[in-house]
Amino acid sequence: MHRIYGIKNCDTMKKAIAWLNAHGVAHEFIDYKKAGVAESHLPDWLTRADWTILLNKRGLMWKKLSDAERDAVDQAKAQKLMAQYPALIKRPVLDTGSDLLIGFDPDLYAEKLK
Repeated sequence: MHRIYGIKNCDTMKKAIAWLNAHGVAHEFIDYKKAGVAESHLPDWLTRADWTILLNKRGLMWKKLSDAERDAVDQAKAQKLMAQYPALIKRPVLDTGSDLLIGFDPDLYAEKLK
């Protein structure tokens, strides 16, 4: 079974889950804000995906950070920020067991989940 991580009230999450349901893809939703799994999963995720893709710099949480927090971000700092503020993790993160799909792209889902 695939695991999809994100935040329940996120519109992109809703689209991704609707796509999975419509295509009969078994999945388990994990709200990483409530379940507190972001910090424990980040080391694995960062070996399977580029931190620049995983870190959401376009969201409201990024804009709320101080200039010092946003300055000179590298992988170590990004990991620390995402652990502290899980809303900085791009949504959804879909773990298929073999692939880690970040963000929702219906074409990529169709290709990877056939």
